[in-house]
Amino acid sequence: MKRILVVDDELKIAQIARDYLEHAGFKVALAGDGPTALAAWGSEKPDLVVLDLGLPGLDGLDVAREIRRAGNTPIIMLTARGEESDRLVGLELGADDYIVKPFSPKELVARVRAVLRRVEQPTTTKGVLRAGDLELDPDRLRVTRAGYVIDLTATEFQLLAALAAQPGRVFTRAQLLDAVQGVAFESYERAIDSHIKNIRRKLEPDPRQPRYVLTIYGVGYKLADEP
Repeated sequence: MKRILVVDDELKIAQIARDYLEHAGFKVALAGDGPTALAAWGSEKPDLVVLDLGLPGLDGLDVAREIRRAGNTPIIMLTARGEESDRLVGLELGADDYIVKPFSPKELVARVRAVLRRVEQPTTTKGVLRAGDLELDPDRLRVTRAGYVIDLTATEFQLLAALAAQPGRVFTRAQLLDAVQGVAFESYERAIDSHIKNIRRKLEPDPRQPRYVLTIYGVGYKLADEP
């Protein structure tokens, strides 16, 4: 049974989320502030964290930063309507998806399932992908560059795998959204830019002058033909 940690200081929202997720077959733990969330993350070892950004004690961005510093647990952020800047910062910190409040509990369950599917089946490509000195192993969710391991989240891995499966092909942001399985991001294509920025920060020797993941201005992104 997959374990979900729901972090929200609004108890009613947290309880509704718990009830729907438990009904969907998940085991759920709750936390109402940042320090408690980090303690619960360490003790419960959840498979996914649903994380409100507006938390007392330690805000959600700081909690996400600490989780990412220590591991790759998938994160779905809960954000208030209009908090676009926080949303983008959260995605750049490595969050996998976001939901804008107020939200449908059924939508939350669908998002949780979608993100967990990415972790379990990060790509439809069979076998190890190789592109230049890059090697992507879907079964292990592992990327190496010239033998060095690059630590990506499941969403970042899936985006890079889509690009690496067809080096030189230009993908639009919409096509890359499809590659990370649809319901995420509310078709919010700028989220792709945040994830590409993260991939470059981890993958590129010099993220300011990328030689692997290239921007095709006005269109989208591609993996270099000979990275």
